[in-house]
Amino acid sequence: MNPDWIVPDWPAPARVRAVFTTRAGGVSGQALRGHAEGFSAMNLGDHVGDAPADVVQNRLLLAQAIQAKPVFMAQVHGVEVLALPGAAELDAFQNIPADACMTDQPGVACTILVADCLPVLFTDRQGTSVGAAHAGWRGLLGHATTGAGVLEQLYREFVPKVPMDTEHTASKNIADQILVWLGPCIGPHKFEVGTEVRDAFVAQTPAASSLFKVLADGRAGKWLADLPGLARLRLNALGITQIYGNDGGDAWCTVSQPSRFFSHRRDSVALGGSGRMAACIWLDKEG
Repeated sequence: MNPDWIVPDWPAPARVRAVFTTRAGGVSGQALRGHAEGFSAMNLGDHVGDAPADVVQNRLLLAQAIQAKPVFMAQVHGVEVLALPGAAELDAFQNIPADACMTDQPGVACTILVADCLPVLFTDRQGTSVGAAHAGWRGLLGHATTGAGVLEQLYREFVPKVPMDTEHTASKNIADQILVWLGPCIGPHKFEVGTEVRDAFVAQTPAASSLFKVLADGRAGKWLADLPGLARLRLNALGITQIYGNDGGDAWCTVSQPSRFFSHRRDSVALGGSGRMAACIWLDKEG
C-alpha cells in the first residue's frame, strides 16, 4: 500500500486489516477550474466530476493494494446498514443506497468514501466480523425523535455477530468486545454548523452541549462542532469504550491539510468540487 495511506494503530486481531487512503498514489490528473491540484491523484469518488476512467483505475489500484474487494455504497447521509455476502456475490451490492455495511466474509472490504465526514470502523476482539459507517452530522443524529443514528444502527446489526471473549476480558458486556477506529474528518476548529444542528444534538443528549463552541468572531447562530467528539459520545452511550484514532487534533483534520486530504468544505467553493478518500476494513483471506 502507498506509504502515505493511514493504517490504524489499534489492538485489532491480526486477520483484521484496515486502511485510510489519502490523495497519494492514484492516477487522477483532471484539474478543477484550472487549479492543478484538482483531483490529484487518488480520487475514489465516481460522482464528483472526475474522469470516469481515472476513477475506475484508482479503484482497481485500491483493490490490488488491499488484496480484497471494496464495496462502494451510494452514501445518502442516512442510517441504512448493508450485510455484505462473500466476494462472489458482491456485484449486486455495489452502489446500493446505504451509509454503513458489515461482513463476516474474508476478502470483502467494507468501504466508506469521505471528504470531511467521519469514517468509523468496527471489529470485535476475536476478529469475527468487521463493519464501517459514514458519519456526518446527519448520520450521527439520525432520527431526531428516536436518537437512532448510523452508529446505533450499525451496533444493533453488529452485536449478534460478536462472540463473547471472557478469556481475555473480565467483563461480560458485549460492548466491551467491540473495537472502534475513527478516521480523519473535518476538525473541531473548522466545522461550522447552525444553531439548529446544535439544538438537535443537545435535545437528544444534553452532554453534547460541551462539543459545540461559539465562533471566535462571535457570529450569532453559528457554532463550531466537534464531529469525532460527538461520535465518541454516541459510542460511549452504547457502552463502547475501546475507541482509537481521531482525537480531534489538527493532524486528523481534512480541511487543515490540503496536500494530503480532500475536503468538500474547503475545495468546493475554491475549486468547484472535491475528490473522495476511502476507509476500508476487511478480514484477511489467510486469517
